[in-house]
Amino acid sequence: MDARDLVRSVKVVGTARGLRSVRSAWRRRRTDAVGLPRPAAERARVPGVAQGAEPEPGGGVVRFARSVLRVRVASGGVVFCGWDGAGPEPSYALAGGALEADERAVLEPDTDGGWRVVSERVIVAVSRMGAVEVRTPGGLVLRRDLPPRWWEPAEAAPTADEAAPRPVPPRWVQRSEVAADARFFGLGGRAHGPRLRDGAYRLWNTDPGGSFGPGDDPLYLTMPVQLVVADAGTHLVFHDNSWDGEVTLREGVEGAGSGHDRPGACVLRMDGGPLRYWVIVGTPARVLHGWTALTGGPAVPPSWALGYQHARWGFGDQREVRRVAAGYRERGLALSALHLDIDHFRQHRVFTVDTARFPDLPGLAAELRAAGVRLVSIVDPAVKAEPGEPVYDAGVAADAFVRDARGRPVRGVVWPGEAVFPDFTDPGVRRWWGGLYAERLAQGFAGVWHDMNEPVSFAAFGDPTLPRSARHALEGRGGDHREAHNVYALAMARAGHEALCALRPEERPFLFSRSGWAGMQRYGGTWSGDVATGWAGLRASLSLVLGLGLCGVPYSGPDVGGFTGRPSPELYLRWFQLAAYLPLFRTHSAIWAGRREPWEFGPEVLEHARAALCERQRLLPYFVTLSHVAGRTGAPYVRPVWWRRPQDRSLRDCEDAFLLGDSLLVAPVLEEGARERMVRLPRGRWYDTATGRAYEGPGQVRVETPLARIAVLARAGSVLPVAGADGAVELEVWPPAAGRTGGGLLITDPGDGWERPTLARFTTRLREGVPVVEQEGAAEVAYPVRVRGC
Repeated sequence: MDARDLVRSVKVVGTARGLRSVRSAWRRRRTDAVGLPRPAAERARVPGVAQGAEPEPGGGVVRFARSVLRVRVASGGVVFCGWDGAGPEPSYALAGGALEADERAVLEPDTDGGWRVVSERVIVAVSRMGAVEVRTPGGLVLRRDLPPRWWEPAEAAPTADEAAPRPVPPRWVQRSEVAADARFFGLGGRAHGPRLRDGAYRLWNTDPGGSFGPGDDPLYLTMPVQLVVADAGTHLVFHDNSWDGEVTLREGVEGAGSGHDRPGACVLRMDGGPLRYWVIVGTPARVLHGWTALTGGPAVPPSWALGYQHARWGFGDQREVRRVAAGYRERGLALSALHLDIDHFRQHRVFTVDTARFPDLPGLAAELRAAGVRLVSIVDPAVKAEPGEPVYDAGVAADAFVRDARGRPVRGVVWPGEAVFPDFTDPGVRRWWGGLYAERLAQGFAGVWHDMNEPVSFAAFGDPTLPRSARHALEGRGGDHREAHNVYALAMARAGHEALCALRPEERPFLFSRSGWAGMQRYGGTWSGDVATGWAGLRASLSLVLGLGLCGVPYSGPDVGGFTGRPSPELYLRWFQLAAYLPLFRTHSAIWAGRREPWEFGPEVLEHARAALCERQRLLPYFVTLSHVAGRTGAPYVRPVWWRRPQDRSLRDCEDAFLLGDSLLVAPVLEEGARERMVRLPRGRWYDTATGRAYEGPGQVRVETPLARIAVLARAGSVLPVAGADGAVELEVWPPAAGRTGGGLLITDPGDGWERPTLARFTTRLREGVPVVEQEGAAEVAYPVRVRGC
C-alpha cells in the first residue's frame, strides 16, 4: 500500500473506530487474563514401549506403556490414526461420519516387536516405540511419523475466577519424515507457493490487515492438509485438529554429505486438541477422490456463477449500479453478476439496506436479472450491538451470541462499530442465522459472499479476533475459541448453505467465503481476500488457487487487479487474462483503489479484455463440465502441471503455469513488459491455441505472449466442449499424434437446480491421417465438430 492509499484507508476507518479498536484490544486482553487457565508446570510424555495389540475391523489398537494408538484402514485405502483414544468423530471436516473399515485389512505382528496393518492398497507399520510408517503395497515408505510427544500440566491449572481447576488440554508435537525428493503443497491458502518451501506455516485463520502478498502468512484460510509428491508416490495427510498450530517444513536433499539422502521433514506443533490424522495414498486424482469421499464433494455452483462477475467496495447508489451494468452491455461485454459490498447496508449493518441510496433494491435486482445479471450480497457475521436493532434483538432473544467465561456477550469492533458475534458452532444458532437469509432473497439477491469471518474484530494491537477464552457450544460439547476459531467460518458457511437450500430448494446455492477450514468445499468456494495490487500479488493469486485446489476447494479466484491499489493498464490486463481461466472470475477493489471496469484502462486494454472475456464465454461448456467433475471426484478445475505425471521432477517445480482440466495448459504472463515466455510442457504433443503450432513435450518452449493474449496450449487428442457462434455446444478437436488416441467429456447442466446432468464421452483417433471423433454409446456424434491444429 502506498502513502496515498494509507491516508485513504485511515479516512475510511476513522478516528472514532480507531479509538474503539484500542479499547477492544485491551478488553480482549483482560477477558483472556480472566478466562484462560493460568500457565502451569508441564511434564513431557512419549508413548513408551509397545505392550500388545488388539485387532479391530480394518486394523486394531496398539497399546504402549503410556498411550494407545488406533489404526484403521478404511475403504479405498484411506488410513486413520488416533492417539490417546482419539476417534474419527466428532469432526467438523468429515461428511456423514468416517468411512467404513476395510474388512480385508489385517493386523499382524511385525519383525521388530511392533505391528502392522496390511491391506490391498497400503501398509501401515507401527514400531515398538510408536513410529508409524505408511508404505505402498510394494514396501516403499511414503511417510514416517516419529513417536509423538505431549506436554501436559503437572496438575490442573485453575482460571482466575474459578475455585475448581479445569482440565488443560496437552499440547503436542509430531515429527515426520518423507522422501528426499518430496515436495510439499497445500496447508490451505498460502500466498507463497504453490510449492511450500522450507519454513514455518501457522494454522490460524487470520486477516493480515490491509493487504497481503507473497511471504505473508498466515492468511484467511488455513488447513492442516498437506499433499506430498515424491517419486515413490503421492499422499495427502490431514491432521483433524482445529486448534492453533504451526507446521515447519524442510525439503530433503539427495546425496547430502557422505552421499546418503537427507529425508524431507515436517514438524507439526499443536496447542491442544486430539492427535488424530488421515493419510490417503495414490495418484493425485485418486488422492483427491479419497479426500472427497472423506470430507464431501465440492458444491457445484450454478452455471451463471462460472461467468464473469464484477464487484467494488464503493458502489455509491443504485444509479451507479445501473450505470456500470449498462457500461458492460453497451460495450458488448458479457456480465453474469454484480456484487454489493458493505456500503449498500444501512450504516454497515448486516441484513439491512440503505434505502436512501437503494430505494428499490428488489426492483433493481429484477431489472438486472431480466438482462441476465444477478446480484450477489456480502454478508458479515458481526451484528451491531444496539438494542432496537432487529437482528441484534432477535439474536439476544435466541441466545445466539458468543459469551465470555463470565457469561457476558463478547463484544468486538467491526465496520458497524461495537458488535457481537453469533456462535455458529451451535446448531440452533445456525438455524436462527439461516432464517435471516430470507431477507437477502426478498431483496432479490441470487447469492451470498461471506466476509470478515475468520472472525475479525478490529484491534489496535494483538490478534484481531475474539478472545481465546470466549465460550462456544461446539455442537454441545462446549469449549472455547482456541478450538472454535478455525472452524468458525466453516460453520457459518454451513448455516448459509443449508438456509439457501431450504429457502430456495429449486436452485443450487451460490456461496463463497473468505475464511473456512477442511471440508468447506461442501458449502461453496472462496476467493483470495485482499491481495495487494502489484505483480507479486498477481503471482500470489495463482498460488492461492492452485494450493486451495489441492486441499479440496476447487472453486476460487482472486480480486482482478488486486484489492488495494491502482494497477497499471498492463497489470490489470494480465490479471484479467489469467482470471479468465480460473473458476471464480471476478474484479474487485477497495473503496480507495479506483475503478475496475475494463474500459477505465484505455481502448487497447478494453479490446484485449473483451477478447479474454469472449474466450471465457466460449469455454463455459468446458467450465460447467469441470464443475461437475469436481463435484463428483474432487479433481480441481485448476491443476498443477504435474497432475498426470507427478514423478516428473521438473514439472513438480513448475509454479507459473497450470492445467485447466486435462485439456488446456495455461501459462499466464506474470512479469511486467513480457511479450514472450518460456513454457514447460508435460510429455506429449501440445498445440498453441492462438497459432495452431504444435510442440513436443517434455521440455521447455518459447511462446509469444503479446498484450493481446497469454499462452494457452491444448493437449493433442483433446475433445473440448465449447460454445459455438450461436451459443450451442460444439466440439473443438485437437488431433492426436499418430498412433495415439485422445478424448474428452461433456457434462450438460439442464439448469441451475438439482436435476441430474447428462454426460457424454468422446474418443478421437487418426484415420488415414484425418481426426475422427466417436461418442460413447451413440452411432453418431450428437454435436458439431470443428478440428483445430491441422
